[in-house]
Amino acid sequence: MSRIVLDASALIALVKGEAGATIVAEAIAGSRMSSVNYAEVVSHFIHAGMPEREIDMMLDPLPIDVVPLDKDTAKRAGRLRAATASAGLSLGDRCCLALSIQEALPAWTADKAWRNIAETTGAEIVVIR
Repeated sequence: MSRIVLDASALIALVKGEAGATIVAEAIAGSRMSSVNYAEVVSHFIHAGMPEREIDMMLDPLPIDVVPLDKDTAKRAGRLRAATASAGLSLGDRCCLALSIQEALPAWTADKAWRNIAETTGAEIVVIR
């Protein structure tokens, strides 16, 4: 069982078959994802015009534990703003990082800019491509 936290970009890469999809597919069983990042993935496909039913059929079978954003994780995400602003990370990105730090699990992303903030956040970051 994999013990990783997925960013929205990593899950999108998987389901779209983009670069890095294979590595995510090999590690997805037992992965975790913030509910905020899961919402980002759903939003991405809604914006692309995919019907809701198709999105659900695509995402529901995936072995991901979607973790609700609680108060402590939300505070941690908000406090990451200063450490991540230079890399342009979004609130969703910070929610992923906060969950990763909180659970001492690596955060997997397709966003190369995360490499620039790994040291300042204390998070273990794996860029999938």
